[in-house]
Amino acid sequence: MNMIVSNIETARKIDGVELKLAEQKKAISVVGLGYVGAVSLACLSDLGHRVVGTDIDQDKVESIAWGQSPIHEDRLGELLTKGVSEDLLHATTNLERAVLETDVTFVSVGTPTSEDGGCDTRAIEAVARGIGEALANKDGFHIVVLRCSVPPGTTLDIMQPVLERYSNKIAGKDFGICFNPEFLREGTAIADFHAPPKTVIGVTDQTTADVLAEIYAPVDENPIVTSVEVAELVKYVDNVWHAAKVCFANEVGRLCKPMGIDSHAVMDIFVQDTKLNLSPYYLKPGFAFGGSCLPKEVRAVTHLAEKLGVATPMIDALTPSNQKQIEQAVDLVRKTDAKKVAVLGVAFKPGTDDLRESPALELIAELQEDGTEVIAYDPAIQPGPHISKQFEYMQHAAPHLKKVVDGLGQFMKETPDEAIREADVIVVTQKLPELRSVLRSKREESVIVDLVRISAEAPISPRYTGIGW
Repeated sequence: MNMIVSNIETARKIDGVELKLAEQKKAISVVGLGYVGAVSLACLSDLGHRVVGTDIDQDKVESIAWGQSPIHEDRLGELLTKGVSEDLLHATTNLERAVLETDVTFVSVGTPTSEDGGCDTRAIEAVARGIGEALANKDGFHIVVLRCSVPPGTTLDIMQPVLERYSNKIAGKDFGICFNPEFLREGTAIADFHAPPKTVIGVTDQTTADVLAEIYAPVDENPIVTSVEVAELVKYVDNVWHAAKVCFANEVGRLCKPMGIDSHAVMDIFVQDTKLNLSPYYLKPGFAFGGSCLPKEVRAVTHLAEKLGVATPMIDALTPSNQKQIEQAVDLVRKTDAKKVAVLGVAFKPGTDDLRESPALELIAELQEDGTEVIAYDPAIQPGPHISKQFEYMQHAAPHLKKVVDGLGQFMKETPDEAIREADVIVVTQKLPELRSVLRSKREESVIVDLVRISAEAPISPRYTGIGW
């Protein structure tokens, strides 16, 4: 049974209003009719696109061709039936014809875990070959959109070369390529498609970006257009974060139960804080955490869990992970073989003179132990008895820092210009706006080690390095 009709045939079968809509919108093929593919197919047809689904599974194809859902998902069957009845939705096992008769191809094939624990991309490679062979016989600018969860580099290093090889065409010139991650939750996928938390479009050319933005305009007028690699990693980061949230909440539950505390009452209050707990705060890569609260209370909860005999491996890992960030900062400086290092920012964060468990002190201690001369600047710190007294608070947590705290008066400078004047390396540990102009006046040969992303755009220079960018 031929389930594909041409643009002209489609136009004849739709009333005047729908005819105009169909002519304006791109025809879209969806390769892979599993969970994401079937939902995308139904929702795109609901937006008025002529869509063609294709899969190697004949049963899935026939089910969808009759408007029946191959999976259990709220409203999916309803939208598939609607698409078929309006003659906007079709299905076939013929990948080449699906590509030839559409403008954009969405790829939603399986990417299971491979034997080595990585991502199995064989289905992507097979589909890319089929699409490439179809593109070899097609005129016009066709767009290929990968929607699978894949490691960064998959779209451009695996899929694109296969497409180019079998089409004998060049990406960005003869056809477009895009990574467009989905953020659909099973059970609410249709609602999520029509009201997405975000729409991410990873592209290498503007034409492709414009077409994808046009497709998603009815559900999101402000898509995020970025590089292909960023878009690929965003999908992984999202899901790992969701996994981290589940584990964190479960560890809170394990901690609460033996104490007779209602974990849901605790977390119900926790999530009401959208200024800090559920917000962008603390979620930017940078230097380690410190201060009077976080290190102390992570240790306290770890100790409490140990006393209760409760396993909290995620919470237990926070302190070692934080220490790794300090070690990485030290390694970045060591790699420069610097003899003289300026550290801009000594307190644990800007706007305070609080030195308690400041990661900058740990950094300074390590460098001094190496025999490196350290100069420091912090606008909030005036060395004196009140600063030395802070050490009493952390004497049990960080006894090795006493020497650094006691010696602050000898290596602290009054201005940042004075601190960087003869430095081989300048380490930025605080995001102080006034430092941007100071850094522009540094010696040409000085290297900047940026631990806080002092500028929104990281400089591209051999004399600049960031800790996580």
